[in-house]
Amino acid sequence: MNTDSSDQPLNVTDSTENCVEVDAAGTIATLDEVEAYKGLLTGADWAALGHACGSAIDAPQMLAALLDPDQSTRTEALSYLHDPLNHQNTLYEATVPAALYVAAILSDPRTTRTVDKSRHAFPGCMRAELLSWIASVANEVTDEAKALSQRHGYALDDYPPAVGIQRIRPLLFSASLPYTDDPDRHVREAALTACIPLLDDPRLVRHQRPLVPLVREVLGTSGLWQHRERAIDALDAWGEDSSGLEGRRNPSPFCDSDPAANDPWARLVDPNPAEGYSEDPPF
Repeated sequence: MNTDSSDQPLNVTDSTENCVEVDAAGTIATLDEVEAYKGLLTGADWAALGHACGSAIDAPQMLAALLDPDQSTRTEALSYLHDPLNHQNTLYEATVPAALYVAAILSDPRTTRTVDKSRHAFPGCMRAELLSWIASVANEVTDEAKALSQRHGYALDDYPPAVGIQRIRPLLFSASLPYTDDPDRHVREAALTACIPLLDDPRLVRHQRPLVPLVREVLGTSGLWQHRERAIDALDAWGEDSSGLEGRRNPSPFCDSDPAANDPWARLVDPNPAEGYSEDPPF
C-alpha cells in the first residue's frame, strides 16, 4: 500500500487556518516524532472552536489527559472524546483538530495502557478505543451518511465540520492502517473498523481490495457480532464475496432490559465508553 511518489502534498486546514502537510495517502512527516503532536494542542484557537457544550477551551487539557498515567483520568478523557466532542455522533468544529491529535498519538506507547470498562464496553486498551473513536467520526462522512443527510434536506458539503473530517480522511487512514496487523487482536479489529469508513474517500478507494483478506480473516471471525456484521457490510459494499461469514449472533437482541444491550449502536442514553460505549452501526 505504498503511496505514489508523484502524489502532491495536500493541505489539511482546520477552521483555525493552521495547516498540517500530508501527502495524498495522509502521511504526516512528523507523525512518528514523539513530541510532534503537542503542537496540535497549542496551535489551534480552541476557545474559538465549538463542541456540544459551547467553547472547546477545555480541549487541550482533556486531550492531553488521554496519555495520563492515572487510569481514571485517561478514562475521563476518553469520555470527553465522545461527549462533548462527538456527542450523539455529531461533528463539531473542535472535532476536526481533535481527530488530528488522536491520529498523531496512536503511535505513542502510552496508548497501550488500559481504561476503565463497563459490562457493555468493547474490549481493548486505549489505542483500540481511540481507533474506535476515529471509526465513529469517519462514519459521519461516508457516502451513506451523505445520502442520508440529503434525504433529510441537509448537505454535508455545506457543514464545515463534516468538510473538515472529509479533508483529513487520508491522514486518519494513514495513522490507522499500521494497526490492522497489530499483535493485539482488539487493536487489529478496531483499526479495521476505523479504516473501512475512511475508504469511501476517492483518494483511498484503491486500498479497499488489499484490505479484503484482513476484513474477512480478522473482523469476519471476531467474537463480536458487531464486527462480523461490519465485515459483511464492507465486503458487500466493495463488491467482494462475503459468503461464509456469520452475521448477528446476539442471543437476546430485543429482550435484554438494558438499552445498550438491546442496541449496542445506540448512544442516546450515554456515549461514555466507561459506562457502556459501543461503536456506530457497521456501514
